[in-house]
Amino acid sequence: MDLLQGKTAIITGASSGIGVGIAKELAKEGANVVLAARSKAKLLEVEKEIKAEGNGKVVTAQTDVTNKQEIEILVKKAEEAFHHVDFLVNNAGQMLSAAVRSGKIEEWETMIDVNIKGMLFGIHAVLPTMLERSSGHIINIASVSGLEVTKVSTVYSATKFAVRAISTGLEKELARTGVRVTNISPGMVDTAISDVTSSNNDRKKLETQDIAKAVIYAVTQPDYVNVNEITVRPV
Repeated sequence: MDLLQGKTAIITGASSGIGVGIAKELAKEGANVVLAARSKAKLLEVEKEIKAEGNGKVVTAQTDVTNKQEIEILVKKAEEAFHHVDFLVNNAGQMLSAAVRSGKIEEWETMIDVNIKGMLFGIHAVLPTMLERSSGHIINIASVSGLEVTKVSTVYSATKFAVRAISTGLEKELARTGVRVTNISPGMVDTAISDVTSSNNDRKKLETQDIAKAVIYAVTQPDYVNVNEITVRPV
């Protein structure tokens, strides 16, 4: 299908898990995809897979989302390759030791830097041009942990509450500008992270494609429709 033919999407955290699923689904719909992550080798593997499927055009950019300059270079590379950015998918995230009693301050800082600051840097880099064009869509990948807090998720949940808060406020800031904002909160998805963190195996985990289809749903709505919030949970 070619629902997104000619559109360009940047996907952060695109070297594994949900990011790969989103990138492949966007490419399947004809979008040009710009893959961003820290691992160049993994990015090249994903690029090869997308090209083998023959859908859309793909560019990779080794990027640390906690580095503002690298994010700006990423956006410039996307614009040079495809003229402008239609969609930014802020997917890069870290789920580390999140209980306050653990005292793992460096891991808390990493989650704050990646999950919150990385998202803000991406938004900051694409927003001026989107506003100039009166067109664009920012998709922030949060988590059900941004809706509920457990005794072991305190700091991680705080970062994902922040993602949802920023998404909500930004949607209001951008009302009637032509730039849309969608927050997507996945439940447990079958990824390497969930294999490490999940202690509840009595339900089938979500597939990465389930989250990717939520992205497709949001970005393929008519221009006058803004899907603000999607929560996707296992049954």
